[in-house]
This record gives sequence, C-alpha cells and structure tokens, in this order.
Amino acid sequence: MNEKNEMIFGIRALIEAIDAGKDIEKILIKRDLGGDLAKELFAALKYVDAPVQRVPIEKLNRITKKNHQGVIAYISPITYQKVDQIVPMLYDKGKSPFLILLDGITDVRNFGAIARTCNCADVDAIIIPQKNSVTVNADAIKTSAGALHTLPVCREPNILETIKYLKESGFHVVAATEKGDYDYDKADYKDPLCIIMGAEDTGIPYEHLAKCDEWVKIPILGNIESLNVSVAAGILIYEAIKQRRSE
Repeated sequence: MNEKNEMIFGIRALIEAIDAGKDIEKILIKRDLGGDLAKELFAALKYVDAPVQRVPIEKLNRITKKNHQGVIAYISPITYQKVDQIVPMLYDKGKSPFLILLDGITDVRNFGAIARTCNCADVDAIIIPQKNSVTVNADAIKTSAGALHTLPVCREPNILETIKYLKESGFHVVAATEKGDYDYDKADYKDPLCIIMGAEDTGIPYEHLAKCDEWVKIPILGNIESLNVSVAAGILIYEAIKQRRSE
C-alpha cells in the first residue's frame, strides 16, 4: 500500500474517483466554483463521507501548478470503516469489543502513537469524527509503525449518534476527562468497551460527555496540568487490558 496520499486535480477526475468508490480524505474547492460540471460534482459530493473545504484560489495554486479547475482532492491511503458494520462483526466473532474514540484530536503524531498502542493491546478499532479531526496520512502511518495499515479506523459524521449507537449495542462508554469523578483505575472496563479521549486543549465536548457512562481522570501529581494524549490513552488502554485479562 502506498503511504503517500494521492492527489486528484480537476472536476471530472474527482467525479470519476467518487463513482469508482475511492476513499477520499478531504476535498478543497474554490469558493466561487460554478458551471454545469460543478453542479454535477456537488450532486456527487452528497454521497461522500469526507470533509469539503471552500478555499480561495490562491491556496489551490500554492498546492499545485497543474490545471486543477478549482478542485483538489486527497485520496486516503486506507479504507475507512463504519462503526455499525464493525460492531456486528465483532459480536459475531464472539468478542467483547474494545474501541477507542478520538474526539477532536488533530495531531497526527499523537494519532499514530495511539494507533500503535491500540495495535499492541489488540484494540478492535479506532473511531474518529469526519470533521475537525486527524485523518490517516503518511505521518500518522509512520508514527503508528504501520499499525494503521491493519487496525480498522471508523470515520463517523456524527459522534453523538455514534455514542448512542454504541450504548444501544451494549457498550460501556468511558470518558477520559479532567472533570472525572474518580481515578481511571476505579472504572469498570470488563464489558464491551469504548474509551473516549478528547483534545488536550479543549477536551471532550460536554454533549458527548453527557452520554458517557463514566468519567475518569488520571491523577496529575506535578505542576504541568495534563499528560500528552497518546500517553494518557496508553495508561487507560492498559488498565482496561489488565481488567479484561483478569476475567
């Protein structure tokens, strides 16, 4: 698999990529793009689960000198999965699923490091939001030591609905937050499990926290306010593994 994100230039080329079922990472479109072919593109984009950004023409020109026609798209180096397809498969295999949801994390190196830990701990999948989130690119794959080639990544348009779906599917949802009610090792990780990690600066949005079963924190004993999110994820993942292996 090629670790570099392939770029597509031009309206017709992007329409053909969508029709071919390519996994698209993100799409940049000139702000005032118009015309009949553009209308055809916008109709096709309704069926694409990828962030679309309207940008000035200058940004597109800085990316490439080619005739981009006001459109540049990045093809993902992996095939994204869907939570509602992964979960039934895991149950069919007789597993007690273990998922990690990265809610608003934007640093690809942290993402890659978490993916590497997930692979080592046999976590079943990572979930990321469709917007305002990391995506799988060459830096993430390299930092993951290749884990992102094999670890399923689910990209979901609505994290609130995803959390609701997981709870309805029998998952225990644990949020890692400085607002936690108690230390992380007091939580119960033995059932089908999803741990949610938020961004280091903003944390998990309250509307998502409100749907979680438990809020846990990692005690901070020094004078720095928080741990790196990939380190925090590692601590919680291996606490969960310790409890689940003791069953």
